[in-house]
Amino acid sequence: MPKNPDPSFFDRANAHINLSNDQLAQDVHGQVSASMMYASARFSTSLTASGYKTGAEMAAQRNANIDYFVREYRLALEEHMDDYIKNFDRYMAMSKNIS
Repeated sequence: MPKNPDPSFFDRANAHINLSNDQLAQDVHGQVSASMMYASARFSTSLTASGYKTGAEMAAQRNANIDYFVREYRLALEEHMDDYIKNFDRYMAMSKNIS
């Protein structure tokens, strides 16, 4: 999570999660997760590209950009994995009450 998220940070994140949760009613969990990761990568790449004037400029920073996104995703994934491990019984009990 960013050190100082803006006031709408969690609202935006929750909107994406809610959309994926809605899709779970119709799709296999792994497919919804894969689609969300694909969309995140595509959006992040598009947004990154908008900061460059040429493809060559973007190419020069390709690895640095990839490293940034992978590092941030890993930090978020580790944070949430640790949270779910710590609170597993409570979170799983809550998820069974959601339909």
